[in-house]
Amino acid sequence: MKTCLRFISRFIYISAERNKVASFVSSVRYYNAAAAKTLSDCRWEEGKSSDTQKWSSLEHKGPYFPPEYEPLPDNICFNYDGKHTTTSSAFLTFTHRDSVQMCVCVCVCAGQPVKLSPVTEEIATFYAKMLDHEYTSKEVFQNNFFCDWREEMTKEERKLIKTLSKCDFSQIHKYFVEKSEERKNMTKEEKQVLKEEASRLMEEYGYCLLDGHREKIGNFKLEPPGLFRGRGEHPKMGKLKKRIQPEDVTINCSQDSKIPAPPAGHRWKRVQHDNTVTWLASWLENIHGRPKYIMLNPSSKLKGEKDWQKYETARRLKMKVDSIRKQYRRDWTSREMKIRQRGVAIYFIDKLALRAGNEKDDESADTVGCCSLRVEHITLHRRLDAQEHVVEFDFLGKDSIRYYNKVPVEKQVFKNLKLFIKHKDPEDDLFDRITTVKLNKTLNESMPGLTAKVFRTFNASTTLQDQLNKLTTEGMTVEEKILSYNRANRAVAILCNHQRAAPKTFERSMQLLQEKIQKKKEQIEEAKKELKEAKKAHKDAPSDKSKKLLEKKEKAVQRLGEQLKKLQLQETDREENKVIALGTSKLNYLDPRISVAWCKKHQVPIEKIYNKTQRDKFAWAIDMTDENFQF
Repeated sequence: MKTCLRFISRFIYISAERNKVASFVSSVRYYNAAAAKTLSDCRWEEGKSSDTQKWSSLEHKGPYFPPEYEPLPDNICFNYDGKHTTTSSAFLTFTHRDSVQMCVCVCVCAGQPVKLSPVTEEIATFYAKMLDHEYTSKEVFQNNFFCDWREEMTKEERKLIKTLSKCDFSQIHKYFVEKSEERKNMTKEEKQVLKEEASRLMEEYGYCLLDGHREKIGNFKLEPPGLFRGRGEHPKMGKLKKRIQPEDVTINCSQDSKIPAPPAGHRWKRVQHDNTVTWLASWLENIHGRPKYIMLNPSSKLKGEKDWQKYETARRLKMKVDSIRKQYRRDWTSREMKIRQRGVAIYFIDKLALRAGNEKDDESADTVGCCSLRVEHITLHRRLDAQEHVVEFDFLGKDSIRYYNKVPVEKQVFKNLKLFIKHKDPEDDLFDRITTVKLNKTLNESMPGLTAKVFRTFNASTTLQDQLNKLTTEGMTVEEKILSYNRANRAVAILCNHQRAAPKTFERSMQLLQEKIQKKKEQIEEAKKELKEAKKAHKDAPSDKSKKLLEKKEKAVQRLGEQLKKLQLQETDREENKVIALGTSKLNYLDPRISVAWCKKHQVPIEKIYNKTQRDKFAWAIDMTDENFQF
C-alpha cells in the first residue's frame, strides 16, 4: 500500500518548471528526437490527466498515406471467358466516375478493343493476390468481391465482365508471387535501404509532442485498400476496403500547434482542437461505417494512466463482489422476470467470464455474448457426466471463435433457465427482458465504474494470482517457473475462451524440437559412458589428472541433463499452448503488477514474461510494483 501511495503521489506531482519545458520543446519541435526524448523520461512524474481534459498541447504530422497504385507491367495479362487480353499500343481513354483516367488498353481475341481502368485493375490485384487463400474459395467472399468490383468498373468493363467464374487472375497472381520471392531474396544492402526508409518514416510520422513530451504514435500508417476478410464466416467478407483520402480524415491537434500539411493537391475533411479525446486523426471506414482512429502507442503516458485506472477498478471489485453475488442470488427468486433474467446473466458473467454481448446490425457476423444468447445456444441436462444441473453452451463468441462448454450450475439457475426457454423457439432470445446497456447500468449502481468487462478483468486477474500462488514453489529452476507461469496464464485463456488455430508451422517446429531432444539423449548416453570410464580409470590409478577428468565428465553429464530438461519443458509448453492464445489475456485482462511482483519475488527476469513492446506498455507497473503486491 505504501508503494502504491508513493507512486500515486509521484504520478500527480506537477513540476514547477513544466511550462518552461513545454515552451522549450515547442521551439525544437518533435523532430528534435534527442532533446524531446530526454524530456519524455520525466512524463511519469507529472500530473494525471483529468476525466475531461486529456492534454494541454498536441502536435503531430498527421497520418502517412500508402503509395498510389502502380499499374501492372505490359506483359502481365488478364483473361476473361477464354479470351486472352493484353496491352496494345493503340488505345482510347475512357472516363471513370466523370473524370478522365489513363487506362490500360487491352485487346480481346475477338478483335474488339477493351480498356481496363487503373481502378478496376487495382481491385483485380487484391483478389489475385489471395488466390491461394481459402477465402477465395468461399461463395460469400466471391459474391461480395464481384459485386463491389463491378461497381467500380466503367460501363464498357461491366458489359464485358459479367461472371467471376470466367475471370482468370492466374498471371497476375504469378506476378505477385514472383515479386514476393524477389523481396525475400533481397541483398543485405537492398534490405538496409528499406530499413532506412522505414526509420525515416517512423521519425517523421511516428511521434507526436504531447504536453511537451515526445510520445510514440501507435498506428501512423493508414491501412491500404484491399478486400475485407473478417473472422469466421463473416457476411461481409470479400467487400472492398476503399482507399482513404485526406478529404476523409479529421485532424485533432492543439490550437497553437503547427497544423499537419495534407498531401499535395488535397485538403483535410476537418481540423479540430478537442483536448477531451486522445486520438490524433479519425475517419469512417466503409465496410461497417464506423470511425477508426490514429491513437497514441500503448507505451504513452495517457495509455499507461488508462491501464492503471482499469486495473484499479477491477481491484476495487474485490471489496464489493461478495455483496454483488448475494444480490444476484436474491434476484433468482424475484417475482419479476426481468430481474430474474438479470440475476442469471450476471451469474454467467461472473462464473464463466462471458462477454456481455453488444447489439449488432443484421449484416454483422452472428456472434453473441451473454445478453444476446438465443435458446438454440444452450442445452439443459438434469444429469450429465455424473454431474447435476448441467448447461451445455455452444455459440460463436467474439471474432467468430466457438465457445463450447458444459457447466454445472446452481439448482435455482437451472430452474430459471427452464422457465426462460419455455414456449420459445430456438431463434428467440434467452434473455428477452434485458439488454447490455441495462445490465451495465445495474452493475454501475452496485459499484461506480463496474461493467461486464470489469468483471471479466477481475476474474482473469484473480485466476492468474491464485494459479501463480498455487503452481510456484521454492527450488524450481527458472524454466520450471516459466512453465508454471504459462500454465497459470493458460487457465485464464481457457476461462476467457482465448483460442487460436494451431500454427501452420507447429508440426514442423515440434518435429525439430523432438529431434533436438533425441540428439541430447544420445549425447547424455555417450557422456555417461565416458564418465563410467573416467571413474574406472581414477579408481585403478588415482591421480590429480584423473580426478580433474572425472570432475569434468560429471559436470558434462549434469550440464547435458539440465539442457535436456529445458528442451523437454519447451516441448510440454508448446504442446499445451497449441490452440490457446496466451497473448490476449496477458495484454488486456491481466493486471501486469501481478506478473511483475511474481518475477521480482521468484527472481525470474521480466524479459522472460514480457517482450520489449510489452515492457514499454507496462512501464508504469514495472516502476511501481514490489514483490509483495497481491491483486
